[in-house]
Amino acid sequence: MDHSRLLDTASTILDSVAAEFVAGLGAPSAIAKGPTDFATQVDLDLERRIAGELTDRTQIPVHGEEFGGPPVTEGPVWVLDPVDGTYNYSTGVPLAGILLGLLVDGDPMLGLTWLPLLGRRYAGHVDGPLLVDGEPVPPLSPIDLQTSVIAYGPFNERAKGRYPGARRADVIRALSSRVARLRMTGSTGVDMAYTAAGIFGGAIAFGRHAWDNAAGAALVRAAGGVATDLAGAPWTAASPSLVCAAPGLHAELMTVIEDVVGDEWASQPPGADRPENSGGRR
Repeated sequence: MDHSRLLDTASTILDSVAAEFVAGLGAPSAIAKGPTDFATQVDLDLERRIAGELTDRTQIPVHGEEFGGPPVTEGPVWVLDPVDGTYNYSTGVPLAGILLGLLVDGDPMLGLTWLPLLGRRYAGHVDGPLLVDGEPVPPLSPIDLQTSVIAYGPFNERAKGRYPGARRADVIRALSSRVARLRMTGSTGVDMAYTAAGIFGGAIAFGRHAWDNAAGAALVRAAGGVATDLAGAPWTAASPSLVCAAPGLHAELMTVIEDVVGDEWASQPPGADRPENSGGRR
């Protein structure tokens, strides 16, 4: 694959919808997914438009958050989140963006995170470099936990599942005394793009969806950082979580997590989340 050509094509498509994204700020819920989880009409409209253009221009299929698509672990496939940070977006908080990743057999090859409300564009393929607003930036340098900002995924302390809320609270409590600052932005895309750019030292996301994580994993690797799951395995579309960080800091971050939860998060329990393969709203 010509990664540079695909990156240019995808960038042009995302540029073409940026104004529509900005104009939709504050859009209300159009489809409820849960008590505080929903899609706006902007999500639906942008996914249709972006997916259609990507398919036509690259001949590579698209798997989107709202309408599904082909398996994310087989062959080349774009994965798209048309509005990441939807709750922020709907309430007028500008920490929201468009996430687009290219997976090949589940491995992230390209990542694009467009933050139109902040006027920032992050793009890159795994061979680097990271591009910020179209300009290459130097690779990440090794840093330590004590002087870094770490982004943390939002959670409900009472929630159960693979990563119970109470244990997430234990981890954030341990981190609070070992890092310079903690941040909870409400947008996986922002967290990972900022990690790739060196604004954050690292970020932890507990979600499994490829459309949330693929772009960020690719961007961090393009920048010379490390992208794994919470058990320390290299991130793929089958991974149940995402931990990204600068060199050196990632190992420190994993040590804190292991000190708190041991090997609780290392194995796949019965009935645990599986990678999405198809479906969605048609």
